[in-house]
Amino acid sequence: MPLFLSIFPIVLLIWLMVKKNSVPSYIALPVTAVLIYIIQMFYFNSPALALNANVAAGLVATLTPITVIFGAIMFNRMMETTGCIDVIRKWLANISPNPVAQLMIIGWSFAFMIEGASGFGTPAAIAAPILMSLGFNPLRVAIFTLVMNSVPVSFGAVGTPTWFGFGQLNLSHDEIMSIGKQTGIIHFVAGFIIPLIGLSFITSWQEIRKNIGFIYIAILSCTIPYVILAQVNEEFPSLVAGAIGLLVSVFAANHGIGLSKEYPKDPNAEKPSFGAVAKALAPLGMLIGMLVVTRIKQIGLKGLMTSTEPWFAFSLPGLSDITVTESLTIIFGNIFGSGVAEKYQTLYVPAWIPFVITVWICIVLYKTKFKDAWTFYAATFNQTKKPLLALMGALIMVKLMLVGGDNSMVKIIGREFASVAGQHWVYFSSYLGAIGAFFSGSNTVSNLTFGSIQQQIALDTGLSVTLILALQSVGGAMGNMVCINNIIAVCSVLDVKNSEGAIIKKTVVPMFLYGIIAALMAVLVIPLLPL
Repeated sequence: MPLFLSIFPIVLLIWLMVKKNSVPSYIALPVTAVLIYIIQMFYFNSPALALNANVAAGLVATLTPITVIFGAIMFNRMMETTGCIDVIRKWLANISPNPVAQLMIIGWSFAFMIEGASGFGTPAAIAAPILMSLGFNPLRVAIFTLVMNSVPVSFGAVGTPTWFGFGQLNLSHDEIMSIGKQTGIIHFVAGFIIPLIGLSFITSWQEIRKNIGFIYIAILSCTIPYVILAQVNEEFPSLVAGAIGLLVSVFAANHGIGLSKEYPKDPNAEKPSFGAVAKALAPLGMLIGMLVVTRIKQIGLKGLMTSTEPWFAFSLPGLSDITVTESLTIIFGNIFGSGVAEKYQTLYVPAWIPFVITVWICIVLYKTKFKDAWTFYAATFNQTKKPLLALMGALIMVKLMLVGGDNSMVKIIGREFASVAGQHWVYFSSYLGAIGAFFSGSNTVSNLTFGSIQQQIALDTGLSVTLILALQSVGGAMGNMVCINNIIAVCSVLDVKNSEGAIIKKTVVPMFLYGIIAALMAVLVIPLLPL
């Protein structure tokens, strides 16, 4: 019964969102959260104080994704208003009018690099609107970008899912490196297949076959440096490999290497000047620059922006102890006197920096009229209302499912699955990681949540601890395709309404296949390698 009641709300949520007359996520998710609250209170006998504190913590946690979404939408509206998107569209058409080339440059290589710098669902938020502006169907763009944003994720945000996600398990640096090596190899092999499936959601297999040479140039120019770097470093594989892949894919597309000749460049097409292109790309350059300098800890800004040194603190009696750090991180501690805490990293969450600051700079740079600036501010607020409700429901649901520590609903699901699988757990390990990402919207949070369970299962069954944790990390990455937070975010940015269920129906297929690839690699290939 505990297992049934732990799984039932998730099954109900999925059914509500994928049935014929689907329920919008901004209704389905809050309803599911209420149901979990009731189950926790009346079956698991969780204290009302703890449940209420976690509801409040979920509301605070919502600030992170909603401010990222707000910033991304506002940035994209600014790009449209200032004409930058139109110039970029013409520039890309001059590099190559071939739609497959445009998809791989923006949706794969560029997004790969952005994931390496930031994470937080930022790649889809930046890449998807550019693809939509090039004339691709918004719903298909959403599916495509979600599928493509999987291979680089385990080393996203400068490796956070790997070095921080497993940082609580008392592993040695060599063990962390071993996890990274195995993770990189599994993703490398998946990279031969998953991007093709992603493309199939937005273009025909016939087009894919005609341009297969270029597709694999774009894929391998990212994944080869990615897997090589993963053997020696756990921070930079995605960031550096994405940058290399972007340069190589733009060069190949510009020279028509591996591309179908059906889309010749139009000699009479309007070709924007170098200055116009540079000015149009300047906002993206600012974004990338800010992400890189604030994510690489060796530069020093990351430490300043994540400092936990208190600046000042005060108490709201009976509600929360609030601490503001020197990095402007707001910590809500001891919520309702329950010991539950949550925080919002004002400077480090990729919302104000880089999105909002970039918009403010560009308003001045492009001499945007006050009326136009106000229009895209107002439109952004309107576009984020329903995603806010959906994200509140999602994050409250996650917090409530984690109530109970080792006896939480999430841990019950993990343990029961593992006890059934036993020695065969290697075939299912990645799917537990994917479930964690589905719940939380984060590879890092999935690793933090399930890493200890995966470690214990490996010790109990005699399986390799580093291999099982690598599968967990791969699972958290492939779970990005189906996680509610990411789907809501990309739909919000593209203004695609009530399609979350339809997207999950599509993206669950490559996610399932990814898990098969991971299991086969873990059984047949990884044990033979000198790692």
